[in-house]
Amino acid sequence: MTSEAMTDKAKPNFRFIGGMAFLLILLAGIVYGAWAIKSWAEDEQKSPVREIALSGDLRFVSQNDVETLIRKTQPGSFFELNVEQAHQDIEQLPWVFRASIRKRWPNSLKIYVLEQTPAARWNDDLILNQYGDAFEGAVAKGMTPPQLPSLFGPGGSEHTALDGYNSMQALLVSAGMSIDELFLSERFAWHLKLVNGISLNLGRNEYIARLQRFIDLYPLLKKNEKAVDYVDLRYDTGLAVGWKSPEQPSQES
Repeated sequence: MTSEAMTDKAKPNFRFIGGMAFLLILLAGIVYGAWAIKSWAEDEQKSPVREIALSGDLRFVSQNDVETLIRKTQPGSFFELNVEQAHQDIEQLPWVFRASIRKRWPNSLKIYVLEQTPAARWNDDLILNQYGDAFEGAVAKGMTPPQLPSLFGPGGSEHTALDGYNSMQALLVSAGMSIDELFLSERFAWHLKLVNGISLNLGRNEYIARLQRFIDLYPLLKKNEKAVDYVDLRYDTGLAVGWKSPEQPSQES
């Protein structure tokens, strides 16, 4: 090998070194840029959620309820806000039945809420929606909760109680009457108190047929000089009637 060839081999490859240096600088720039963008996105002062717009036919869910929840549970940054978690949190609010949420560039949230449809009060401390699901129905000051029938029953019987109420209410409305309170015992016996003050004991079995028997005979009962206090329908045929004393107020229509 000649001395000239050995000298050429010993020379550093400046083009290769320059290329590697450029590549390292480029990679460093990319990493720094990504870090800077991430830091900017996480900085709520630079990318805050400025507007939370709430929509829907709302009576019991307020803008303040939703906005306070979002501000409390989510980072202030628009980019860092977890839409799925925010969606789950909003649906945990008592009067929220369903919700949808989406980000809108550059700094706002659009939230739509479908409220619970209340059907009845449950054991004096909860409310049942139209599907028989119980929820806490406390409302903010100044909001008027709906006038609802009161249902009472053992835990886990919410759907049974509401189904029974709906079936019996439909019958009674056709006769110009309505349920004020419904009681379902541990043994699933039915007891009603009507808006007109009459109590009905329907027992466990064939309660719809027994209620229909009461409706059929009620015009005859109204002809009595005394007002009806209670009716016991736990018989295969017939019924037992308790009459109000003259001192007892009558609410019959």
